[in-house]
Amino acid sequence: KIIFFKSKGVFFQNDQDRSLLQGLTKIKESQIEMIRGSGVDLAFYGMKPLPKGLPLVILPARLIKDKGIIEFVEAVKILKKKKKNGRFVLLGKVDEGNPTSLTKSQVHKWEEDGLIEWWDFNKNIPKLFGSAYAIVLPSYREGLPKVLIEASACGRPIVTTDVAGCRDAIKPGLTGLLVPPFDPGALSNAIEKLIDNPKLSKKMGMEGRKFAEKAFDIRKVISCHLEIYDNLLT
Repeated sequence: KIIFFKSKGVFFQNDQDRSLLQGLTKIKESQIEMIRGSGVDLAFYGMKPLPKGLPLVILPARLIKDKGIIEFVEAVKILKKKKKNGRFVLLGKVDEGNPTSLTKSQVHKWEEDGLIEWWDFNKNIPKLFGSAYAIVLPSYREGLPKVLIEASACGRPIVTTDVAGCRDAIKPGLTGLLVPPFDPGALSNAIEKLIDNPKLSKKMGMEGRKFAEKAFDIRKVISCHLEIYDNLLT
């Protein structure tokens, strides 16, 4: 059962959530406000040239199954078998209070097997993303993931899943690649495509920065919020 207090406006970050709630409630089109995420400070998340050398691929997320962690590790196994060189990093903490959380021992085992590196969460995301070749988030569902907005702002190509929220954070084929959820094979192919095509990765990163400047600049997002609030109060 869904209960809404009477309100003049309802905010959504992606089209699928909007459609779902419209189907379940009596929300009018005039009440709906679409804002794509919480924005990003473009000065803080500056763009850097795509690094040379061994490609560093980062998955930044809480280490829970719903973020597609297992699919990522399985994709890395496929890439390793194909002799595709790269460093593959899980960036984040386990969430022990979450029933879908991975365990520290499980992640350490992947490290010992030489599949991934596990980096603890670091607040200096711009520096970390600046050192990355690509950012991956094979999540099962999101609202609108901030890490993908940050990745675009840093000029990094993205591989993510064709699900609500994730697909809304990129321009498919232009700033990143979409793959089906729960599909390590498709995920590995997309990562391989970026690793094997530096020119494509560079172009996607540049387009990602343009996209962030147009759609995710925090100054524009704040201004949009204030304008909406002002209209609702009048």
